[in-house]
Amino acid sequence: MNKSTVKRIIIGKPLKTSALGEQKLNKLKALAILSSDALSSVAYGTEQILLVLSAVGFLAYWYSIPIAIGVLILLTALMLSYRQIIYAYPQGGGAYVVSKNNLGENAGLIAGGSLLVDYILTVAVSVSAGTDAITSAFPSLYHYNVIIAILMVILITILNLRGVTESASILAYPVYLFVFTLLILIGVGIWKVVNGEVPTELHTPIGTTVPGLSVFLLLKAFSSGCSALTGVEAISNAVPNFKEPSAKNAVKTLTMMGLFLAVLFSGITFLAFWFGIAPSGEETVISQIATEVFGKNAMYYFIQVTTAIILILAANTGYAAFPLLAVNLASDKYMPRIFTVRGDRLSYSNGIVILGISSILLIIFFGGHTEKLIPLYAVGVFIPFTLSQTGMSRKWMKEKPEGWKGKLAINLIGAFITFTVLVILFTTKFFQVWPVLFFLPIVVFGFHKINKHYQNVAEQLRVAKTSSAIKMEGNMVILPVAGVTKVVENSLAYAETVGDVVIAVYVAFDRESERRMEEKWEEFRPDIRLVTIHSQYRSLIRPLARFIDTIEEKAAEQKRSVTVIIPQFITKKSWHNFLHNQSSLLIKAHLLYKRNIIVTTVPYHLRK
Repeated sequence: MNKSTVKRIIIGKPLKTSALGEQKLNKLKALAILSSDALSSVAYGTEQILLVLSAVGFLAYWYSIPIAIGVLILLTALMLSYRQIIYAYPQGGGAYVVSKNNLGENAGLIAGGSLLVDYILTVAVSVSAGTDAITSAFPSLYHYNVIIAILMVILITILNLRGVTESASILAYPVYLFVFTLLILIGVGIWKVVNGEVPTELHTPIGTTVPGLSVFLLLKAFSSGCSALTGVEAISNAVPNFKEPSAKNAVKTLTMMGLFLAVLFSGITFLAFWFGIAPSGEETVISQIATEVFGKNAMYYFIQVTTAIILILAANTGYAAFPLLAVNLASDKYMPRIFTVRGDRLSYSNGIVILGISSILLIIFFGGHTEKLIPLYAVGVFIPFTLSQTGMSRKWMKEKPEGWKGKLAINLIGAFITFTVLVILFTTKFFQVWPVLFFLPIVVFGFHKINKHYQNVAEQLRVAKTSSAIKMEGNMVILPVAGVTKVVENSLAYAETVGDVVIAVYVAFDRESERRMEEKWEEFRPDIRLVTIHSQYRSLIRPLARFIDTIEEKAAEQKRSVTVIIPQFITKKSWHNFLHNQSSLLIKAHLLYKRNIIVTTVPYHLRK
């Protein structure tokens, strides 16, 4: 089975470019693909709030209710703001495009770099959280969490390589199943509360005085709860993936996501408060609520399985948004151009593969315990949140379209709230989020270096009105040889057609092989000059390079070009290459960086 057959089995047969329109998403599929990260955050958003409040004790848990209300207010502001971004920038790019166009290059690169890193964290955190949900239900699997997480990343990567539409068709069902299951959990839980089946003494009454509770701790809990808002920007980055009218469909999808997120987050937070749930390192909050509502029956395990699946599939938001953001950055020449190339299935496969590899490395490095990354994850989102809201505010003030004052008010409120959250995150969790101050400047510096390289290349390749090329009066051909073979014979025939002077070069590691080569050459092609070089240190490249440099100097004086022809035999099967040394590749790799040398490979294909 050859490589292309394996690829076709795993990824599917290639699609024609004309089929690109068929790869666009409708609202239901887009909601599943692009909202899975935001929707899955209800599985750990409430837990993050309770973890901070647990530092004071059980009495403080009632504060999760007003904190959740604050998070919902922020969610509303973000929904309204991103609606405007989608309509204003239907080409996608989200915070990166908004910030770059309205706040300048560096602001755009900071937003873009933050989101790229955040999408990598999305995959690592989501898959690890999903693995935790599995091990909560099946503790015997706990020691295999890293292996399970890596396998999940590989599976999601392959699904996305198969194309946007196909992955959406497969992944939509678990997302909606999760939403439906949680709605049942919340509905049954509230029904029990309303019917008085849940003792009121399980929770602390709202308004209870909590000794030792500080404003600093409340702000820290609020910033932790804001992790439930990660992923809400993904739709604005992926507008081009929607069916026409793309902007209108994207806005409707954003609205549906906001409603689902608000209902699920507030419902889980309320039940956690009413049932007096305390965060545990060995069992998730969702697991504890499900136990209280249903007991450890089939429904409990069904909830755990669907929660684990949505947490794992939340990674798919990263796979949907990362490649498109990378395309925007690459189109502006801040990232390698390979990110703009579509694969066999019309997905941006290079971005998908890079995202998968980066996420696996993070999972391995943190041993699958990526909960330490959640604060960093939140910062990575709130930086572009703040920049995009500020950028939109500046856009309205500068352009002043019809109804601009209302739009400005929405974005100013959004900018103020998100900036406040960002300050809170840095103030309350500095020792957890400080790495962003280190890696973000490096990422932006890397963007600038890539952009500078592309500018330099464009400048040097631009054709001037008057030609600056030097006209040559001849061509000297150098032919490195390893013996007298059909490969050499084939290469010599070509060398004589392109060069007026042909020199064969043989590098010998001992005097005996040097003598034998000279004798064979005399019988083979005495009309072609052979230069033998004795290499005392058994190096092939160094003596050959010195000889080529000498010839190059003489050729320059005579206004001749220098061509090095590299004979190379091509094995019938690719694995046969491992049975031969790759000296021709080494020579080629070295000579490609020589300014005035033309390098040509003459292949000779073996039949057996």
